[in-house]
Amino acid sequence: MSATPTRSTPHPADTHDLIRVHGARENNLKNVEVEIPKRRLTVFTGVSGSGKSSLVFATIAAESQRMINETYSAFVQGFMPALGRPDVDVLEGLTTAIIVDQERMGSNPRSTVGTATDANAMLRILFSRLGDPNIGSPQAFSFNVASVSGAGAIEVERGGRQVKERREFSVTGGMCPRCEGRGTVSDFDLSALYDDTKSLNEGALTIPGYSMDGWYGRIYRGCGFFDADKPIGKFTKRQLDILLYSEPKRIKVEGINVTFEGLIPKIGKSMLAKDREAMQPHIRAFVDRAITFTVCPDCAGTRLSELARSSKIDGRSIADVCAMQITDLAGWVRGLHGAHRSVAPVLASLSELLDSFVGIGLGYLSLDRPAGTLSGGEAQRTKLIRHLGSSLTDVTYVFDEPTIGLHPHDIERMNDLLRQLRDKGNTVLVVEHKPEAIVIADHVIDIGPGAGTDGGEIVFEGTVEGLRGADTLTGRHLDDRAQLKPEVRATTGALAVRGANTHNLHDVDVDIPLGVLVVLTGVAGSGKSSLISGSVEGRDSVVSIDQRAIKGSRRSNPATYTGMLEPIRKAFAKANGVKPALFSANSEGACPNCKGAGVIYSDLAMMGGVSTVCEVCEGRRFQAQVLDYTFGGRNIDDVLGMSVAQAEAFFGDGDAKLPAAHKILARLADVGLGYLRIGQPLTTLSGGERQRLKLAVQMGEKGDVYVLDEPTTGLHLADVEQLLGLLDRLVDTGKSVIVIEHHQAVMAHADWIIDLGPGAGHDGGHVVFTGTPAELVADRSTLTGRHLAEYVGATGSR
Repeated sequence: MSATPTRSTPHPADTHDLIRVHGARENNLKNVEVEIPKRRLTVFTGVSGSGKSSLVFATIAAESQRMINETYSAFVQGFMPALGRPDVDVLEGLTTAIIVDQERMGSNPRSTVGTATDANAMLRILFSRLGDPNIGSPQAFSFNVASVSGAGAIEVERGGRQVKERREFSVTGGMCPRCEGRGTVSDFDLSALYDDTKSLNEGALTIPGYSMDGWYGRIYRGCGFFDADKPIGKFTKRQLDILLYSEPKRIKVEGINVTFEGLIPKIGKSMLAKDREAMQPHIRAFVDRAITFTVCPDCAGTRLSELARSSKIDGRSIADVCAMQITDLAGWVRGLHGAHRSVAPVLASLSELLDSFVGIGLGYLSLDRPAGTLSGGEAQRTKLIRHLGSSLTDVTYVFDEPTIGLHPHDIERMNDLLRQLRDKGNTVLVVEHKPEAIVIADHVIDIGPGAGTDGGEIVFEGTVEGLRGADTLTGRHLDDRAQLKPEVRATTGALAVRGANTHNLHDVDVDIPLGVLVVLTGVAGSGKSSLISGSVEGRDSVVSIDQRAIKGSRRSNPATYTGMLEPIRKAFAKANGVKPALFSANSEGACPNCKGAGVIYSDLAMMGGVSTVCEVCEGRRFQAQVLDYTFGGRNIDDVLGMSVAQAEAFFGDGDAKLPAAHKILARLADVGLGYLRIGQPLTTLSGGERQRLKLAVQMGEKGDVYVLDEPTTGLHLADVEQLLGLLDRLVDTGKSVIVIEHHQAVMAHADWIIDLGPGAGHDGGHVVFTGTPAELVADRSTLTGRHLAEYVGATGSR
C-alpha cells in the first residue's frame, strides 16, 4: 500500500506551473528557450521587430489554438481554418489561449458596436417583449433583416400522389428599405463619370479603365443602344438611363458574346465592393471624387425601418437607445428592472454588459457606432468585454499592447483589469512598451538585443527591479523621462477651426498653430479624432496618416508597397536590355513551378497545410535566367534580400546609384525600419512596423500640414527618441506637424499643446487648455496637465 502524501509533498497536478518553450524558431526567433510562470502576469518587452509577437502570438498562442482545434472530429475540422504547427521543438504546459489583439474590427458597414457585442441582440429581445406597439419577433428590430413576403404553388407528395398547394410566407425585418440597413445612401456626380460635350467615340467616359481602346469602351460604343458619335449631353432620357442604369444583358460586340451593364451598377460591383484602403491610388481618387455618401433621408441614419422605430419602451425606440451614450443607456436599463420582471434575466445580462463597457473606459461610445471606426485600442477593449465576467479560470489571456490609445489617466484602469484576470487564476501574457504597464508585471521577458535579424534572443528574464538594472535597451530606457524644451518654436500662422461639432464636439473654436509641432491630447473619447476628421482632414495641403491597417498579402513587401520596386525593375531592365516585367515575381519573371511564391503549399484538408520551399527556384521566386541579369553586381534576389540600411547604401553611390529608390529607402530608415528586408512579406511585419511603413510612404506626399494619429504605437522606449527627431526634421523643413498622442515624451517635446476634455463622450468635446507644455505643467488644471507634471518632475537619470 502506497504511503499517504504528506503536506510537504505537492500533488502531481500542482507541479505543472510553467509553460515551457524549447527551440522556438518562428520568424526571427533563434532557438529560444524560456519558461513562463502560470497564473502570473508576464510582460514581454523589446524593440519593435525583436520577436515578441513571434514568441507570444505565432508560437505559444498559435500552438494552443491548433491543439484545441485537433480535439474536434475530422468532419468539424474540415470547416475550420487549417493552422500549421509553429517551428518549435517543445511546447509544454499550454492552456486554452484567448487572444485579445489590436486588430481593428472589420470595416463591414453593417457592423456596429452593438452587433459586435451581444448588446443589440439583447435589446431586440427586450423590444420584441416590451415594445408598444408590439410589431413582432426580435428580427423585426434588426437592420440586417429585410421585410419580405411571397406566395405561390408548391408540390408535396401525399399518399404516393403529387399534390399542389398554395403557400404564403412573410418575414418582418427591421431593415430600412431605402439604404438597406447601411444608414447612408450613395450619390454619383455624373460629371465625374463622363464629359457630356463629347461622344463615346471621342472618349467621353472619364472612369479609370474605361478607355475606348479597352474592352469596356468597345462594349459601350458597340452595343447599338445609342449613337457612339452623338455627344452624351444630347442623349434622350431613355438612352441616358440605359447608359447609366441598365440591368445586365447579353449582347454581341465585334462577333463576341459579352455582358452589357449600366455604368453605375458596373462601378458598384467593380469598385465600391472593395475596401477603400485596398483600392489602387487612382481608383481611390476617382471614388472620392465621383461618389458622395449622405445620411439616408428615410431612416435619418438609424438603419431601421419606420415600423421598427414606431415601437417604443418608455417613449424611446430601439434607434433612440442605440444612439445614447453607453453610460446613459446603462442608467436607462437599470430604471426598467423593477417594472418589468418578466424580462429580468435579459435586463440583468444587458446591465452587466453595459457596466463592463463603462468599467473598461468605453462608456463614451454608443451602440450604433460603426465598428470599423473604432481605433485599435478601442477595438481591443471591446473584445475584452466578453471575457470580464467569464467564470473560466486557468486560461491564458494574450494581449497585444492593451494601453494603445489610452491616456495616462486610463492606463491604471487597464492595469486593474489585467490584475483581475490574473487574480482569478489565469495566465496573462502582455506584449507592451509603456513603462506604466511594464511595472505591474510579476515576470518580465525582454527580447532583443535588436530588431529583425539582430533580435530573436532572450536578453533578460526576471522581475521589474531586475530589468531596471539589466544592461539591455529596455532596462536602460525604462526610467527615461523627456524634459520640457527650454525654448519652443515661433508659429508662422494658424489653421482656424470654428464651430466644430462633429460627434461629441461642442461648437469648438480653436486656432491650431502652423510651422510648429502641435500635440492634440485628452482622455480617450474626448474628441481629438473628431476635431481632426471633421475640421482638418480634407483641407488643401493636409496629409493625414491614420491608424488604419495597411493591406497586403504574402506577395506584398516593403519594396512593392512603397513603390520602390518600380524604379529598381526599370533600372535592371535598362542595364540588361530586357523588359521590366522579368524582374517581378508576380509577372513574367516568376518561377513557373511555384508561380513566384517561393514555396509550394499542400492543402491537407482538416490537417494543417504544409509549405515546402520550391525545389526549382530554392525559394528565390524567380526563373533561373532572370537571376543571371545584374545591376551594380547584384541580381534581383540579392537586392530583395538586403535590409533597408544595406539597400540605402547600395543605391546611394557607385554603379548602382538610383535616386528614386534611395529617396524612399532614406524615409524608411528615418522611421526606424532600417533592419527590415525590402523583400520581406508584409504578413510577417508587426503592427508597429506596418504603421511606420505607412508613415514612410505618406511622408513622400506633397503637403504642408502632416497629421499623425498616435505615431508611438508599437514603438519601444528607445525608438521614441528617434521618432521625435523625425518630427523635428519635418518641422525644420517648413512643415506643420499635428500629432494626436498620449505619450508624455511627445507632449513634453511639443511646441504647443491642445488638450480636449474634461471627460469622454458628452462629458468631453471642449478645449480645456491651449498653450506650451511648460504652461500646461504650471497650470495643472487638467488631467493631462497633472500627469505631465508628474512625468517631467520624475528623476529619470541613470
